[in-house]
Amino acid sequence: MSLAETLQRGWYGGGRLPWWSYPLAALYGLVVAVRRGGYQRGWLRSVRLPCPVIVVGNLTTGGTGKTPLTLALIGVLRQRGYRPGVVSRGYGGTQREPMLLGDAPNPVEVGDEPALIRATGVPVAIGRDRPAAAQLLLDAGCDVLIADDGLQHYRLARDVEICVIDGERRFGNAKLLPAGPLREPLRRLNNVDFRVCNGGDAKNGEIPMHLHGGMARALLDGHEQPVSRFSGARVHAVAAIGHPQRFFASLVAQGIEVIPHPFPDHHAFAPSDLAFADGLPVLMTEKDAVKCRAFAQPDWWSVPVKAELPTAFYDALCARLGSKA
Repeated sequence: MSLAETLQRGWYGGGRLPWWSYPLAALYGLVVAVRRGGYQRGWLRSVRLPCPVIVVGNLTTGGTGKTPLTLALIGVLRQRGYRPGVVSRGYGGTQREPMLLGDAPNPVEVGDEPALIRATGVPVAIGRDRPAAAQLLLDAGCDVLIADDGLQHYRLARDVEICVIDGERRFGNAKLLPAGPLREPLRRLNNVDFRVCNGGDAKNGEIPMHLHGGMARALLDGHEQPVSRFSGARVHAVAAIGHPQRFFASLVAQGIEVIPHPFPDHHAFAPSDLAFADGLPVLMTEKDAVKCRAFAQPDWWSVPVKAELPTAFYDALCARLGSKA
């Protein structure tokens, strides 16, 4: 068992954690507290932009459903008269300097999630210096920005904070890294504007979000068919996301016999990774499809998901911004 697997098991499954994880977690907690305190007291400077900034993030390491929520926010903001843009670090990509993405960005260069978001037609900028990347979006005419995975990036000042919670795994053992999955203490939830619960049972004060993926899209030509067409069939299921089992379970729930192939989050796929040589269909997440399309084969499919949230959530969010509806 790898170190990553050992830690994940300890965080979520009650397995035994390495002894050294506890003193490191204490040190990590001290660093987090000093850094956040530095911004709160003005010792470290946040950059305030001349437009609203919505941060979508989480407290735990790994995926919780931030990207589907970001895509849903883009659609609603457009409907209500805004010109949204998305700023991201570009995690998993090689690009380091601020960059405004073109129409067909290379996910190896810019990261899988920014490439996926850009495919919707929304302006996307990446860069380690997020305020500089955000300025590129302002220059492109955006009037509201969404900071993807930016909850802990305090250098970019924000007007609204949304924390996405994995409704199934929640916060694991509720300890800080590396003794647990938390990037910040749980009390940080008291300071966010909205808590969105992806799946599971939303707790008091949380907004329920459910992901639905009813259609499969062919990687080669983009034609679609219902995922239910695979019901009763045996398929290879590929997922390089923070919680691959969520994807596999969603297929099983539709009567599909799944051969699971989990990969590390943001894995850089090579053709050999998917050389199964048995002629079975391959189903993968939309985030993985953007990295595999260049060497796609017949009967390879992505399963896009859409986030569904209460209209009242969007109304409350736009009220914070000053709705144009």
